[in-house]
Amino acid sequence: MNIQQGKVWKFGENIDTDLIIAARYLNTSDPQVLASHVMEDARPDFLQHFTKGDFIVAGENFGCGSSREHAPVALKTAGVSAVIAKSFARIFYRNSFNTGLPILEVKETDEIREGDTLEVDMAQGTIKNLTRNQTYAFKPIPPFMMELLESGGLIEHAKAKIAQGAL
Repeated sequence: MNIQQGKVWKFGENIDTDLIIAARYLNTSDPQVLASHVMEDARPDFLQHFTKGDFIVAGENFGCGSSREHAPVALKTAGVSAVIAKSFARIFYRNSFNTGLPILEVKETDEIREGDTLEVDMAQGTIKNLTRNQTYAFKPIPPFMMELLESGGLIEHAKAKIAQGAL
C-alpha cells in the first residue's frame, strides 16, 4: 500500500454520495454490484475507461450528502487507489477510513489534470505528478487511521485485533 501509481480521473466540487453511487442501487450491500455502478451519474462512461489502481481527484467537499457508507465501499471495490481532494465531507471522511478507502487532502488539486499519472507514497505523505513533474504533500493521516487503511478497514482491523487477543 505504500507506493501506488495510476491515472487521474478529475471531478469538481461538492461531489455528493448520490453521484458516487446513486440511491437506486442502495437496495443492495453487495460491494461488487455497487462497484459496477460507481460514478455512473457523474460520468456514465467512467467504468468503461477507468483502470483499477487509478485515482479520483476532486475539489472541495467530496462525499457530501447522505451518510451512507455505500459510496466509499463502491469506490474501493471498483479499484480506486485513493480519492484526492481539497476537502471531504466529515461523514464520508470517517466512512472512507472505516471501509479502508484512502482519502488524501491536497490543496493543489487544481494543478492536477485529468489523465495525469500520479505516484502516491503513503509513508512519505507525498504525491508526485509524473506528467507535470510536480510534488504535493498531503495532510498527514493520523496513526490509527493508517492502521485502519493498512488493515483494509475497521472490521478487518477489529478481526485482526481479536485474533491477536488484543480485544
